[in-house]
Amino acid sequence: MTREKLEQAVGEIKNCREDVIDKLVQFAPTDSLLFWANNDELIKKQEELWNPILSWANQEINAKYITTKDLNVPEQNPYSLNNLKNFISNLSDKELAAFYLASLNMKSELLAAALVKGHISAEQAFDAANLEELWQAEHWGKEDISEQKRQSMKKELCDIEQFLNE
Repeated sequence: MTREKLEQAVGEIKNCREDVIDKLVQFAPTDSLLFWANNDELIKKQEELWNPILSWANQEINAKYITTKDLNVPEQNPYSLNNLKNFISNLSDKELAAFYLASLNMKSELLAAALVKGHISAEQAFDAANLEELWQAEHWGKEDISEQKRQSMKKELCDIEQFLNE
């Protein structure tokens, strides 16, 4: 992702800030960190990588995210969603653009929040966002197309992190 694309996103955010925030809050219950595996080995890895992020997000956003081990979207407390909206609303336009792009990239607003606030690095965000895919590749082998997509995601996250640090 080029700096130009990131700056363009900041400009677009300024024009539709409230709509972007409302859409982000609407999709928060589908955050990938809320959907846990049923495999004990994978759950252990999720606990190592995801629990610290969930704990941080719960404290930073003043929320209590509900997780699940099935495919049904867990109903989140309206209080938590309102606090997420307040958290997102307090981001600068630059932070909101980075948050938006990172959350789309990783399918996780919780990871995006931790990245934007400097709680985790782009590398840590990448590892957490791709935990299940990397675990599957470790057990059943890598697919070239999937590996290329992951490397593209990793580069974009590093670009977002660099943009935030400028």
